Amino acid sequence: MFKNILIPTDGSALSRKSIKAGVALARAVGARVTGFYSPESYAILSYGEYFPPDLMSREEWDSRSRKTATRFLAAIEKEAKTAGVKYSGLFLDSMTPWEAIVEAAKKKKCDLIFMASHGRTGLAGMMLGSQAAKVLSHSKIPVLVYK
Repeated sequence: MFKNILIPTDGSALSRKSIKAGVALARAVGARVTGFYSPESYAILSYGEYFPPDLMSREEWDSRSRKTATRFLAAIEKEAKTAGVKYSGLFLDSMTPWEAIVEAAKKKKCDLIFMASHGRTGLAGMMLGSQAAKVLSHSKIPVLVYK
């Protein structure tokens, strides 16, 4: 049925639970797992000619993003290895994680996105947005939302 399952992570406790469930599903159906993380893109917030004195360089930002991605993706890789499931990982920086998730699924030819949802509703949902809801409404491949 499914051959390549994309499992995005944001490093949260709920995301770690969904990794276990996603890898278990992959093992049950004989699929491989593609781990994914989307760090925020580098952006300079300046006001006129004022630049914050503690502005992080692009190089430092990229280095920190790579370290975080490596740490988060290692959790998926470890779970997959323990379950005997083939694994590959990817990270793409983006200002909109949902777009990066959909792009990663296309790029890696995934046939299912298995992702966690924090279940934000009301004002928090409006302000923070639901990445899962956006992936659900924009993805052309099936999305399984884990709560």
